[in-house]
Amino acid sequence: MTASSAPAAPTGLDAFIAGLPKAELHVHHVGSASPRIVAELAARHADSTVPADLDALAEYFTFRDFAHFIEVYLSVVDLIRDPADVRLLTYEIARDMARQNIRYAELTITPYSSVRRGIAAEAFMEAIEDARVAAEREFGTVLRWCFDIPGEAGLESAEVTTELALKHGPQGLVSFGLGGPEIGVPRPQFKPYFDRARAAGLHSVPHAGETTGPQTIWSALHDLGAERIGHGTSAVQDATLLEHLAEHRVPLEVCPTSNIATRAVPTLEEHPIRAMVDAGVLVTVNSDDPPMFGTDLNTEYAVAARLLGLDAAGIAQLAKNAVEASFMDDAAKKSLTAEIDAYVSVNA
Repeated sequence: MTASSAPAAPTGLDAFIAGLPKAELHVHHVGSASPRIVAELAARHADSTVPADLDALAEYFTFRDFAHFIEVYLSVVDLIRDPADVRLLTYEIARDMARQNIRYAELTITPYSSVRRGIAAEAFMEAIEDARVAAEREFGTVLRWCFDIPGEAGLESAEVTTELALKHGPQGLVSFGLGGPEIGVPRPQFKPYFDRARAAGLHSVPHAGETTGPQTIWSALHDLGAERIGHGTSAVQDATLLEHLAEHRVPLEVCPTSNIATRAVPTLEEHPIRAMVDAGVLVTVNSDDPPMFGTDLNTEYAVAARLLGLDAAGIAQLAKNAVEASFMDDAAKKSLTAEIDAYVSVNA
């Protein structure tokens, strides 16, 4: 699905969504590379299989299934080969976020992939931090990092990611995650690494229940101490789990267009976001890998508005959900919530 074919928000709300101050909690670093940046990197690294032509990229980013998505994603990861690539990518992501009035974002980064490809840990951290500081100064967008384990790379990647987080972790690091495929990658094996990260003060935000059933979400909660769940699409299959998530205020990072693009959900009409909201779960709306899925956060808010039948006030509540579920400090949460309320008072 492309952004142009995604369902529009109810009439009159597009401009409201575009101007609404927002936070985003589930968005990937490499997965946020715009076609322009991907094409530039592909041209720079001519040995890559990734097309350098923008039209060819659109076809390249059409996924057969989740496994094919991972294959394509990793081919783009391979384009990030030196600190200059890392800095460029990170800074341009922030620029794109600022254009959408995203005030704060927790960007999921997989440092193992870059370090394994030969970028020194210190240089990688310096590159993302330099971009973070510049983005806040120049765009007003605050970036924070989630370092995630690429599950498909096994326990070696878990060990390396944990060491990078605890020994080289940059100032903006706030959380620890687990991404990649779920099938064949059981969550309990990662418990020791999450235990170490949590003991060091990092928040636990693993992906779970995107392409597997509710048991993966239960495992993320019990084994990994999850404070938020990435996707959690299958939670609606277990009423007890929904009750638990609602009662304990465990947020779900919902990414509707992503779920359709990876075939995790057949159609938008079948997306479980309404069942999640109806069960009282704290739902946040996110873009995941926006250029790869032909979307952005504004489009995801439009999709959610249609699926949930929201007016301006309801859309603003989604924005406040993200603030509540974020790892901002209390003062920053109050400030951004007040900014959202002020915007609504003038524009709703």
